[in-house]
Formats: sequence, C-alpha cells, structure tokens
Amino acid sequence: MSVESSLSYAALILADSEIEISSEKLLALTTAAKVPVDKIWADLYAKALETQDIKELLTNISAGGASAGVAAAAPGAAASTEEAAEEEKEEEAKEESDDDMGFGLFD
Repeated sequence: MSVESSLSYAALILADSEIEISSEKLLALTTAAKVPVDKIWADLYAKALETQDIKELLTNISAGGASAGVAAAAPGAAASTEEAAEEEKEEEAKEESDDDMGFGLFD
C-alpha cells in the first residue's frame, strides 16, 4: 500500500470517528497498519487537511465542489491562460527548430 493511500485511509478513519486529524494520529494509525510512513509526510498531510471538513467534501462531491473550485480559480485564470499560451508558443518554436535541423518526428 502506498504512503498516500495509507494516509488517506487514516484521515478518513479519523474524520469518521470525529477525531481531529493530526500528524501523530495519522502516524499511530499507519503504524498500527504496519505501513511505514515518514513523519514529514504525515505532517504535510495533516497540515493540508487541517482546514478541510472531510465529511463535507465526501458528501458534496457533485453538489458544488467543482463549482467552488472554478470560482476560486477564476481570478487567476487569465494569467494562467496567458502563461499557457506563451509556453505553447515556445514549444512550437522548439519543434520548428528541430525540423529545420533534420530531426523531425517522421524522418
């Protein structure tokens, strides 16, 4: 079982039991399951989930989780679209230069 999976299951167990998700509790559950997890990963996972209501996330998957993410991403969407277009132009320029030197994909 992967570290991510074991931490996810441990977090679900804690959320279902209405116990605060902390690094120590995540490590206790993964240790009991005989899955070695470094403390740093448990710390990061606990930090990422400290502001999340896991039960709410699971019960409202189709109700509004996606729309909330889209609404939150909207302010930065223009900047990321410009960056993506710029990266695409750079990639196209790189591909053209490869073809000019005789290194085309179908040569």
